[in-house]
Amino acid sequence: MSRKPISLRTELPLLVWLVIVWGALWRDFSPGNLLFGALIAVVVARVFYLPPVELSGRFNVLRAIPFALVFLAKVVAASFQVIFLSVAKGPRVVNAVVEVPLRSHSDLMVTATGHVLSLIPGSLVVEVDRSTSTLYIHGLDIRDEADAAKLRKEVQDTEAGLIRIMGTKAELAALEAETAPPSAAGKGVTP
Repeated sequence: MSRKPISLRTELPLLVWLVIVWGALWRDFSPGNLLFGALIAVVVARVFYLPPVELSGRFNVLRAIPFALVFLAKVVAASFQVIFLSVAKGPRVVNAVVEVPLRSHSDLMVTATGHVLSLIPGSLVVEVDRSTSTLYIHGLDIRDEADAAKLRKEVQDTEAGLIRIMGTKAELAALEAETAPPSAAGKGVTP
């Protein structure tokens, strides 16, 4: 099987990440160990086919900081909710798997959204449909369709935050068009 060669510029974020993981696994960030990790990263990237991660080329720090703070607040609140539900309701807690279609079809954005959600206690991504960019989320204490709709909105809000931080310009424009209020053009005009 022949594959299209990937440029070093496109592959560089993957190689850097693999070297960081190598150093973390060995708990040794000495120059010799990192050099050996870089050699292994290049061999792995050349021998095994890994699809290139398409980065948008933008990262908005001013959006990332509030997103991280909200994420930490959600982790703390969800931890207390899980404690409360386990003590107060025990085995009577009703759970559900909720289908959530995402806006973005980028593998990076779908993966980032899934990871952020899985780090919050009480929710877990059980399946991802790459062809439709749909996440299937196991939600805790989902009793009816209103709770499922609330979970869908939370997932889509998380994705929207990630798009504002590191999404492509096209994804950001589509999100802004979706969330913008209807224009005043045409108001007051009767046909």
